[in-house]
Amino acid sequence: MEEGPYKYIRDGDGKVSRVIRIGTRKSQLARIQTDSVAEQLKQLYPDVHLEIVAMSTTGDKILDTALSKIGEKSLFTKELENALENNEVDLVVHSLKDLPTTLPPGFTIGAVLKRENPHDAVVLHPKHAGKTLDTLPKNSVIGTSSLRRAAQLKKRFPHLDFKDIRGNLNTRLKKLDDKDDFSAIVLAAAGLRRMGWDSRISQILEPEDCMYAVGQGALAVEVRAADADILEMVSVLHHEDTVLRCIAERAFLRRLEGGCSVPVAVHTQVKDCQLYLTGAVFSLDGSDSLKDTMQASMAGGGETLQKVDELVQRAGVTAAKIPGHAQDRAERLGGDLADLLLSKGAKDILTVARQHNDAR
Repeated sequence: MEEGPYKYIRDGDGKVSRVIRIGTRKSQLARIQTDSVAEQLKQLYPDVHLEIVAMSTTGDKILDTALSKIGEKSLFTKELENALENNEVDLVVHSLKDLPTTLPPGFTIGAVLKRENPHDAVVLHPKHAGKTLDTLPKNSVIGTSSLRRAAQLKKRFPHLDFKDIRGNLNTRLKKLDDKDDFSAIVLAAAGLRRMGWDSRISQILEPEDCMYAVGQGALAVEVRAADADILEMVSVLHHEDTVLRCIAERAFLRRLEGGCSVPVAVHTQVKDCQLYLTGAVFSLDGSDSLKDTMQASMAGGGETLQKVDELVQRAGVTAAKIPGHAQDRAERLGGDLADLLLSKGAKDILTVARQHNDAR
């Protein structure tokens, strides 16, 4: 039954409950990720009825063009956010790295779940089993759809060639295995692990070789900011260290005005109540770069947790149950590191990268 923007269901005893509709992309990985979130919510709220609504996004439909060339900032989120705005779904599960650092008005990230391995992984063509990027033959072709990965790996592995490869994980692995076009492809380790394909990971790229994308490895639940009941419900999914790391990363990227059209990379960790953020910007070929590290204490503060209805967002994230002072420091850390790189010339590197990418 429908009542206003919401959907309800009546059980055999006549009890009426609201149905919580979860929006997701249609890909196998997106469904696995969404099912994992739904399962956690079901365990926490056994009386809630959950319904999954899957849909295709612009990024899923355009497969013959590099992501950086399409020019759309919300490639994998726009259709889902439209459904959220129109009350067709109540929350949306995303890979956090797909979400722009500035969300549309009226939306917020209501939960950032515990991060899977955020690093990139190398998947080799079967004929190169046992090799690494270092030991692949000269001029071996490596597939990646990411300017960030290509910029770093071109510098680190100058004997290799890099070529765009698009499609979901299944499609890209099929392109690798069925033809000889690629010697290897580089993917997020998190996606491979969630798909149960750990055995395909030939090499995990450490930060010295390739720093990862902002938010990579973390799942985000996007909700309507004014929907206090849903925000309260999903807020228990927040993982504190992941939230603080991702707020810092997103604040760093937002200050740089970066996105998929420019190579920006990060590495974060929380250790002994200190949040460490390393950030870098690169030219498209990796020959020009700036990189630095800053840290901030997450301890202290002595303040009570916020109430959900206060709706304080940091880098698009609302995390009422995590101390506000720590979130503020994480957000400030990201902005300060971006300002440091900008003072050293990061804007020039990013401007040239955008211009060269647009001209390609």
